[in-house]
Amino acid sequence: MSDGDEGAGRTRTDPPKRKDARRNKEALLDAAAAVFVRSGVDAPVRDIAAEAGVGLGTIYRHFPTRADLIIAVYRHQVDACADAGPALLASSATPYAALREWINLFVDFLVTKHGLAAVLQSDNAGFDTLHAYFLDRLVPVCTRLLEAAAAAGEIGSDIAGYELMRGVGNLCIGADNDLRYDARRLVELLVGGLRRPH
Repeated sequence: MSDGDEGAGRTRTDPPKRKDARRNKEALLDAAAAVFVRSGVDAPVRDIAAEAGVGLGTIYRHFPTRADLIIAVYRHQVDACADAGPALLASSATPYAALREWINLFVDFLVTKHGLAAVLQSDNAGFDTLHAYFLDRLVPVCTRLLEAAAAAGEIGSDIAGYELMRGVGNLCIGADNDLRYDARRLVELLVGGLRRPH
């Protein structure tokens, strides 16, 4: 079969079907994330199905085990955070505004979703792979936002993406267990401290 023959059997409806399937899977992952945040990762699969408006079979077809679903939700949330960086840089008034907004999304991820990864720490190899994915996807995004803000003269150029993410992460530790602790306020102070005085 030649390269030109590969598409011969396809119909024009294939790409939209694939797009629909991808959208459906993303909606399912969003629903699972919402249920996990509300009820924990041990929430009944029927609750996730109800949230997503699908049958149990649909979930099990995509994710045969709970661990498969947790990993997929975690990766989906990391991807959403990573994809937001360039979009914010394109749509925000300034690179610094984009950086601040992205850090807010990153805090949301850490405070509400990071427990997903903690559940998998018993499987060290799996957790290490997820953590590497987290760093590979998010550090370059944070670095790009910092570089853009530095190039615009809004911040200094003396902080690395990993360093800032680690600092934000440390400020978020325990935020969900102590109502008196406002991690977001402290992160805001940290990010505000990057700004060069006018």
